[in-house]
Amino acid sequence: MAVKRLNITLEEELAEELERIAKELGEKKSRLIAKALTFYFDYLDTKIAEERLKKLEKGETDVIPAEEVFKEL
Repeated sequence: MAVKRLNITLEEELAEELERIAKELGEKKSRLIAKALTFYFDYLDTKIAEERLKKLEKGETDVIPAEEVFKEL
């Protein structure tokens, strides 16, 4: 997997906590941030799916039948 270098800014308390946890676990800070983002993105995916389901249940969005999707593919 390709790696991309980023420069981020964190509040001091958050940066200090990251440093403490990285030392205690013996992991790189970048690895902890990547893991945290992965968990958070999974959480957001769930929230987005829940919102889409609510809209579907309220009739606020259209559904495309699977047959149409498969035809397009």
